[in-house]
Amino acid sequence: MYNKILVPLDESEIAETALQHAAAIAEAFKSELVLLSVIEPVTILPEPGVVGPVLTVSVDVETEMKHAKSYLSKHASKLREQGIKVRTEVVEGMPAGQICQYVQEKNIELIVMTTHGRSGLSRLVYGSVAENILRNAKIPVLLIRIHRGSQS
Repeated sequence: MYNKILVPLDESEIAETALQHAAAIAEAFKSELVLLSVIEPVTILPEPGVVGPVLTVSVDVETEMKHAKSYLSKHASKLREQGIKVRTEVVEGMPAGQICQYVQEKNIELIVMTTHGRSGLSRLVYGSVAENILRNAKIPVLLIRIHRGSQS
């Protein structure tokens, strides 16, 4: 039923919760898991009530890519030990758009992710990523709801 399953990860323990669910589905359907990390530009917004430009600060993409690849490789190794076929990918851009584009280009059949990722402001942004993907993906999306104080 699902040959390729995408698991977007943002290096947070909360987002990693999706791995156990995706692994169970992959085992049941003999699917390939694709672990995806998106390197995004840093955007600085003006303070509320202050009129000013939105600034995009470039990050050291090469360093971020190496770090993300290392992070994904660690998780891929654990999944391979369970006998699951795994591939890792790192792309650059805005997370929701890049995830939806990747799904279309690579014939992904299911997305498994948590409702939230990183903590603080990043958590709010990641939550909107999940909402955006849910609205725009043309394939099934399994959202794992994370409750405060709980990571499973």
